[in-house]
Amino acid sequence: MAGESGPALLDQPPVIRVALDGTPLLGQRTGIGRYTEHLLTALGDRAELAVSATAFSLRGAGGLRDAVPPGVRARSLPAPARLLRTLWSRFEFPPVRPFSGPVDVFHATNFVLPPTGRAGGVVTIHDLAYLTRPDTVDATSRQLVDLVPRSLARAAVVCTPTRAVADQVREAYGPAVRQVVVTPLGVDPGWLSVEPPQPADRVRLGLPPDYLLFVGTREPRKALDTLVAAYRHYHDSTADAPTLLLVGARGWGPGLGPAGSDDQPGPGVRVRDYTPADELRTIVAGARAVVMPSRDEGFGLPALEGLAAGVPVIVSDIPALLEVTDGRADVFPMGEIEALADLLGVVTERDRGLAPGERTAARRARRDFAAGWTWLRCADATVRAYRLAVD
Repeated sequence: MAGESGPALLDQPPVIRVALDGTPLLGQRTGIGRYTEHLLTALGDRAELAVSATAFSLRGAGGLRDAVPPGVRARSLPAPARLLRTLWSRFEFPPVRPFSGPVDVFHATNFVLPPTGRAGGVVTIHDLAYLTRPDTVDATSRQLVDLVPRSLARAAVVCTPTRAVADQVREAYGPAVRQVVVTPLGVDPGWLSVEPPQPADRVRLGLPPDYLLFVGTREPRKALDTLVAAYRHYHDSTADAPTLLLVGARGWGPGLGPAGSDDQPGPGVRVRDYTPADELRTIVAGARAVVMPSRDEGFGLPALEGLAAGVPVIVSDIPALLEVTDGRADVFPMGEIEALADLLGVVTERDRGLAPGERTAARRARRDFAAGWTWLRCADATVRAYRLAVD
């Protein structure tokens, strides 16, 4: 029996030791943090991988062990992130090994790939807003102009969340990009079964009876100025316009302050700060529609999660959002305030006019589409990138 099993074991590919940058897991989980969380969870179950995470942080590194999902080891060496970024933008020092330990592949989940030594380097580039729309990103993101070329010089493989970003990366950096693997994001299964909030949920979460919803960090790249201006047109011309609810972490930009501040965006608009995922799912499921008016996106996870929750979705016509929603969303030309104002009214009245059976069918169709976007598929594509990096 042992003789029969030996050759089969010899045929199995060796386990790949891979470490990921887990820094996005620390603090509030916005888009890249959620990507890192779900990717680590899906990778941690893979028999062909030995998965660990490290963090590039001075104060937060000690919390990494509690932040990683089961099946993933945590290893951290406290160091100031700002100093590391400065060094990595100019030098091939310090290498990643003191942080990660010996690995076959190091995966930078958030644009910046440290010097990897003998390990294969993989870097995820989520979008190119720092190049294409530098006026809409903060100072930290503008540093990517210097950091990303260094990362590409170190990387065997670049991962992108959409084909649209893959095309942008190739166009912007040309021969510096060795190989690109598209690793589409997914939706957690909980989105596919979430129900609209019950009256008790609405009270507990402080939700208005009828609302349009934006989810995301409040910053210029998200084009909330376009959304708020369009909503004002719609609100002023409609007696029963739903509330516009903005949910997400405070970024930067005018007129987007938290509830109760003097920096409010106008009548009918409510602002809710960062909300944990379990509450966010319920809030999304109760929306009249989810609206993503963005000037730039690498993927647009809130749009996909809106479809997974079964609600209508409105997006601007930028390539990544068109790719991800694939005809299942209502679309307006990016930046066109009047077009978005009209669409807010059209989608609201169309949804209000549905009979119960029609509403159920529409929700099911959106969910069936979103169900095809899984973190398992993201992990499968990412493992392909790891194998390319070690070849």
